[in-house]
Amino acid sequence: MRTVDIIHKKRDGGELTKEELDFLIEGYTRGDIPDYQLSAWAMAVFFNGMTARETAELTMAMVRSGEQVDLSSIPGVKVDKHSTGGVGDTTTLILAPLVAAAGIPVAKMSGRGLGHTGGTIDKLEAIPGFEVERTKEQFLNQVKEIGLAVVGQSGNLTPADKKLYALRDVTATVESIPLIASSIMSKKIASGADAIVLDVKTGRGAFMKSLEDSVRLAKAMVEIGTEIGRETVAVITNMDEPLGPSIGNALEVREAIETLKGQGPAELTELCRELAKHMVLLGGKAQDETEAKQLVAQLLKSGEALEKLKQLIKAQGGDARVADEPDRLPEAAYRVPVPSPADGCIAAIDAEALGVTAMLLGAGRATKEDPIDLAVGIKLFKRVGDAVKAGEPLAELYMNRNEPADTARMCERTAAAFTITEAPAPRSKLIYAVVTRNGVRYL
Repeated sequence: MRTVDIIHKKRDGGELTKEELDFLIEGYTRGDIPDYQLSAWAMAVFFNGMTARETAELTMAMVRSGEQVDLSSIPGVKVDKHSTGGVGDTTTLILAPLVAAAGIPVAKMSGRGLGHTGGTIDKLEAIPGFEVERTKEQFLNQVKEIGLAVVGQSGNLTPADKKLYALRDVTATVESIPLIASSIMSKKIASGADAIVLDVKTGRGAFMKSLEDSVRLAKAMVEIGTEIGRETVAVITNMDEPLGPSIGNALEVREAIETLKGQGPAELTELCRELAKHMVLLGGKAQDETEAKQLVAQLLKSGEALEKLKQLIKAQGGDARVADEPDRLPEAAYRVPVPSPADGCIAAIDAEALGVTAMLLGAGRATKEDPIDLAVGIKLFKRVGDAVKAGEPLAELYMNRNEPADTARMCERTAAAFTITEAPAPRSKLIYAVVTRNGVRYL
């Protein structure tokens, strides 16, 4: 078998076999196939696409390139959740304990933030003492004992994906739907889950800017899950504006705690209930959507979900008192209000711009090596559709530096992310569609 023949076949719109995809991924991971040949193949995929079977075979080839987590020793249906990335997205911190409280094992590996999107692992490290690194044995034993663990991703998972993604990043092939879908799903499958719920973001602050592309990506990932026998559901959600009003690590942990107490922001609470409903259904703890919704509501109201968060924090060395005393979280030295420049109505909020501003404040990293400040960030006071008066705070910056020129620049950037019009603006739709193996259901 020759690499050039596989490139030629895909260039001409052919469908690659399992053996051809295995040969390609194994050879590239070992270093036998050079970057220039994989670049040619990736560009051929970019233009010609892949069938559902091809994409599933590619995904599994990448899964087999590295370590796979075996969760079979943990009783029950293991359900994982993945978000395609956003701003003010605190869902994992809420969903993991909420779903575990329903009796569904959650063995989750999460990543760090990069660019304008936040990372679950960074947020958890805002909890004093919380340890995100665990051995495989500790990870499995913790899930068996309390039904929940959230740890950093293993460096040995899907090395082919890491290598291929770096190549795509410099060859203008990142936006290929089959390559995005296989990249995401390979990590989820290698992590060992029996079923997967995907939160596919769409809009200005998301990787996928249009609803049409988001639906295509969601369908591709659900098809991969279906092909390999992993029940998969995708929920397509709005990321034109930040999901929650808090952007920044400690701020988002505080917001997650408030939500688990039933006092969280409406949109974040609504989305968490929706995603938890699907996880409960896939985990076999409810017969239908009505029963799943009732169970989720009960777990939030009773305090069982919050109690599960405390168990998680304690099990991973953290100070569980933060669940009752969130002031124990890191706090910024300065709070700077950002006034509205005019009267009117909030017509749009640029989630990506605010995510970048939070990164510049120190809440995120431009490169993987950058340090982050766990205390800083942005707290929003307005959402799309809200009325505002000139001089009224749109947001508040949480900062640990006090340089007038820098502060003025950050305030200016934050205010510029808000579009204010004289005419009233409608509220943004939060959930657009649900994608299952049976098709797309628009809401």
